[in-house]
Amino acid sequence: MARMLQGLGIEVIYIGNAYPGEIIQAAIHEDVDVVGVSTLTGSHLTLGCEILQIARQEGIENRIVFIIGGILPPADVPKLREAGFDGVFGPGSTAGEIHGLIADAVSAKAGHGRDASFT
Repeated sequence: MARMLQGLGIEVIYIGNAYPGEIIQAAIHEDVDVVGVSTLTGSHLTLGCEILQIARQEGIENRIVFIIGGILPPADVPKLREAGFDGVFGPGSTAGEIHGLIADAVSAKAGHGRDASFT
């Protein structure tokens, strides 16, 4: 996904395997518009919910777009959306779908102190 987004002209800061707290601290430090998580371990609910919980504690959940992708059971998609992910992507998601959701979500969150000039 990182390469795909880079190919669309989006700057990507890749931190590899990191703990949820490290992910949120990197997002704050780098002043990102989007946090994207890719998981193939089956820990998407645990990992995802912890990331969003820390984001809420840090007060950034309303200004940063959170997306998650990977091999996700269809039954877990609504749970991830309810947890607070703006986008949930499984196998077969296209670059256009991902980019479109990111652009729309960043613009929607622009009212929370973000610049709406994401392309």
